[in-house]
Amino acid sequence: MTYQPKSDFLRTMVERGFLQDCTDFEGLDEALLTGVVPGYIGFDCTADSLHVGHLTQIMMLRWLQKTGHKPITLMGGGTTKIGDPSGKDEARQLLTTEQINDNMAGIRHVFERFLTFGDGAQDAVQPNNADWLDELNYVSFLRDYGRHFTINRMLSFDSVKLRLDREQPLTFLEFNYMLLQAYDFMELNKRYGCGLQMGGSDQWGNIVNGIDLTRRINRNQVFGLTTPLLTKADGTKMGKSASGAIWLNADRLSTYEFWQFWRNTLDADVGKFLKLFTELPLEECERLATLEGAGINEAKILLANEVTTLAHGAEAAAAAEATAREVFEKGGVGDDLPTVSLPAGETSVVQLFVKAGLAASGKEAKRLISEGGAKIDDEAVTDAGLMIDVSGTLKLSAGKKRHALVKAD
Repeated sequence: MTYQPKSDFLRTMVERGFLQDCTDFEGLDEALLTGVVPGYIGFDCTADSLHVGHLTQIMMLRWLQKTGHKPITLMGGGTTKIGDPSGKDEARQLLTTEQINDNMAGIRHVFERFLTFGDGAQDAVQPNNADWLDELNYVSFLRDYGRHFTINRMLSFDSVKLRLDREQPLTFLEFNYMLLQAYDFMELNKRYGCGLQMGGSDQWGNIVNGIDLTRRINRNQVFGLTTPLLTKADGTKMGKSASGAIWLNADRLSTYEFWQFWRNTLDADVGKFLKLFTELPLEECERLATLEGAGINEAKILLANEVTTLAHGAEAAAAAEATAREVFEKGGVGDDLPTVSLPAGETSVVQLFVKAGLAASGKEAKRLISEGGAKIDDEAVTDAGLMIDVSGTLKLSAGKKRHALVKAD
């Protein structure tokens, strides 16, 4: 990139690795220098928490606010009823309005950790697109806005083309999604003066459609910015672990497990993740990334503490680190380990590991035992047919890094 951004926000996006594409880099840079730019990212309400895969977008909104602009966390109360086909092989299960509202409440808790909400010029707001999408008259919508979209162009976007190339069905309901997302940008521009939509690289087509519709209907110039697809150094998808999604709400995933996810970062990812998911100075991120041996392990602990502090608070981060040191360095139990309560009495060792969340199935638990990775109270389990008396508290381990407590009711 030959053009060097002058605005604090775009400079941060470039230097810390957030930027993939921008519809008008110099134009956006100038707008950011001229005054407060409201910018939005949309989040469909398919679960009652966001996960680590959303953290790049959340940090972009946080940096937008920290550099003097206004974040808009658009809740997809309307679009969730349809489902975004981007990056999906099949249609999503349709949720009820009640389920969507419950999910929205859970997601709100995530944003309250990262952003300041209020009525000020730079305070975050959280509108719900159901407020305008639910009121649309379908025939009027098609007449007024559908004429600005061509089927030829819609078929060219990856979100549609990839599904068709794989011969996966794409419902007409989902096909409408990109029209509604474009309408969202136009509506946010009217209501909040929103001048920027951000999202992952898979949202590029939807963002471009919204810019075009806003220009045609509102006669305003607006901008789009996307982030690269984030994968770990081993090629796996960011935000997943052996036990499932890494949720951002503590009632979905313990703060210890969240902390441990970051502590287990691959050496090659430490520098990148420090830049993306913490607010440490760039020079410090780059220095920490060059460390080796014990040094890189301390850098991972710092990464885990910084991210956990942002997501759950400093006390939760300190408690998680203390538990990790108790478990790994002293061979103890630790107060903050994930805990499962089971009825007192005998149960099979296989079911014990499944119910503790350390194995997804009985087959996986048996494989863990056969490979020597299963321990109870730090003693190896070698017999998959073993019956265990659940009484008091048991410490279960799956490999060196995953632990849980089982307590008898």
